[in-house]
Amino acid sequence: MTAATHSSLFPQVPDSADAVLDGLDPEQREVATALSGPVCVLAGAGTGKTRAITHRIAYGVRSGLLQPSSVLAVTFTNRAAGEMRGRLRQLGAGGVQARTFHSAALRQLQYFWPKAVGGEVPRLVERKIQLVAESAARCRVRLDRNELRDVTGEIEWSKVTQTVPEDYPAAAAKTGREAPRDPAEIARIYGMYEQLKRDRGVIDFEDVLLLTVGVLQDRHDIAETVRRQYQHFVVDEYQDVSPLQQRLLELWLGDRDNLCVVGDASQTIYSFTGATPDYLLDFRVRHPRATVVKLIRDYRSTPQVVRLANGLLAQARGRAAEHRLELVSQRESGPEPHYCAYGDEPAEAEGTARRVRDLIDSGVPASEIAILYRINAQSEVYEQALADAGVPYQLRGAERFFERPEVREAGLLLRGAARAGGADAQLADADDVPSQVRAVLGTRGWTAEPPAGSGAVRDRWESLAALVRLAEDFVRAKPAATLTDLVAELDERASAQHAPTVEGVTLASLHAAKGLEWDAVFLVGLTEGMMPITYAKTDEQVEEERRLLYVGVTRARRHLSLSWALSRAPGGRASRRPSRFLNGLRPGSAAPRPGTAGAAAGQGGVERGAAARRKRRGPALCRVCGRTLTDAGEIKLMRCEDCPSELDEALYERLRDWRAGQAELLGQPAYCVFTDKTLLAIAEAVPGTESELSCISGVGGRKLDKFGADVLALCSGREPVSSDAPSEATEDSPEK
Repeated sequence: MTAATHSSLFPQVPDSADAVLDGLDPEQREVATALSGPVCVLAGAGTGKTRAITHRIAYGVRSGLLQPSSVLAVTFTNRAAGEMRGRLRQLGAGGVQARTFHSAALRQLQYFWPKAVGGEVPRLVERKIQLVAESAARCRVRLDRNELRDVTGEIEWSKVTQTVPEDYPAAAAKTGREAPRDPAEIARIYGMYEQLKRDRGVIDFEDVLLLTVGVLQDRHDIAETVRRQYQHFVVDEYQDVSPLQQRLLELWLGDRDNLCVVGDASQTIYSFTGATPDYLLDFRVRHPRATVVKLIRDYRSTPQVVRLANGLLAQARGRAAEHRLELVSQRESGPEPHYCAYGDEPAEAEGTARRVRDLIDSGVPASEIAILYRINAQSEVYEQALADAGVPYQLRGAERFFERPEVREAGLLLRGAARAGGADAQLADADDVPSQVRAVLGTRGWTAEPPAGSGAVRDRWESLAALVRLAEDFVRAKPAATLTDLVAELDERASAQHAPTVEGVTLASLHAAKGLEWDAVFLVGLTEGMMPITYAKTDEQVEEERRLLYVGVTRARRHLSLSWALSRAPGGRASRRPSRFLNGLRPGSAAPRPGTAGAAAGQGGVERGAAARRKRRGPALCRVCGRTLTDAGEIKLMRCEDCPSELDEALYERLRDWRAGQAELLGQPAYCVFTDKTLLAIAEAVPGTESELSCISGVGGRKLDKFGADVLALCSGREPVSSDAPSEATEDSPEK
């Protein structure tokens, strides 16, 4: 592996400060050895920025120039902070604080509140959106679910930009924000929200920063105490800081300049939350003596992926684009990015699942594959397609690994086995640590072979399998390790949120994918209106969408697929166009003829068979009122959600009982046979022929072949064909 990519999971701790610098490229080494004064690291995607700054901290600690307790490393997500703590521990600098802005601020607030204010810190409100809903109701403003979410976002933006309720309308107009409701209404809701919090003695997430800033500004003695504690600061993802976070950082620093910031203006994708790359781009204005280092050697992606990423930014405009970094791939050549047009969204999901299955069959681990989309609502159709293809998956943003019930239980069992040692009968035949782990976890559902399908049973198995693989890697790195050593390693990883790899294809939004990487990435739904998203109106908003796609492209190490659907529903009009960001980049799109509908689609290695087959169908119509259907759930039922249902409840129950039996027989979750929505659609339509059954969404050719005879038998009131199979086999058997 190259300098900035995967190292061993359990590397040996460097035996000296100089050994910490081994393996760094010249630019990374420059970062690591620049330990005094302001330092600005402009780091492109995949260039090893986390490696550079963690080695910088470790080199300072190991050489005696930095005291571990005097360093505060700040980033933006718990995952990133956990990864940083894990890396620092592996480099022998485990005493360094690595936290998010909010975590560091909350810790200080809890410590100093009794002295600064008195009493305990107010309780953090658990669900802000509920309080916003109550505030709107008190203002006699009715908000639907989407408006409620958007108004909550506006309140959060106001607070991180330090905008008070009465100033919101003017601030929104000045910055060109497209308010989801009348700005005066939002200002009233915002004011009521703040009043309710005061009345109930609670604070929200943003208040943690605001109150910490207030304490440090008003109490110079407390500010000096913090500054004596922390002498050196490192800020990762500096392009994502908000004005409020920048103000907190300035208060931490005081009049000192021992600050190292790392960022990439081309990866600014959170401006809607108040983030701005201006602090990164203006760093040398504020710190004229700053050392500036550029990292452009891309160790993550192949030249083909890097070429596409550079091409995306070459078309960008605006201030961030003026400071873009031209990446240079350090990897061997790989396949060209793959471009696919499909007839509709279900076809796109099915085609993507097939290609994922092919990659897994060719040896790419499922955990090294990701499907990335613009909004979370797009995930459902891919979950279904992967389940149909028998591919395990995990949704990004689910609970943390070490908080999963099966992982907590496994930790308790392993700790007990370690304490019991030879007295534990389970370990009698286990002569090494991995065998001991397999023996203990075997009592809780781990098996040598995974269960078929996906769902809760498979998820549990994957968690336990991740612990088994971790034990195997641990012993390979440390042959003399005991089960007690492994338990200690698990405890340290849980504390740092440094989770092992769980097998399963990752489904995630482009925003959630920031900071991650995979061998193979599928970027799906790349149509105008989705990428860029339809509400990106201004030039800057469109450019942020381009940067979001750039982040998606640069998540891929080797395999990259970009796809779009020409219509939303099967049989819909093929009126969609692929994203404008791909113009001039995908083969055959360099000079599209203006005014030609769909001229950009169907070119450059495009899969067209599915599209051609789907387009021959008519639009999906409600079978009750005849309205054209666009919602995926309505299309599956072939009726509007609020149209009268013709459900045959007795048939539905028979179908559910039959499905449970099939799932048990196959060892798969029930939804891998048919989803609830598909069973509802069957029980409403009561198909009498294979042709009628095949028209129901969710009944593809494979499922028709496998289950069609049973389903049609149930619909006609007969017993499923499979239940008669044993007697028929006896009559037809050659042995008879």
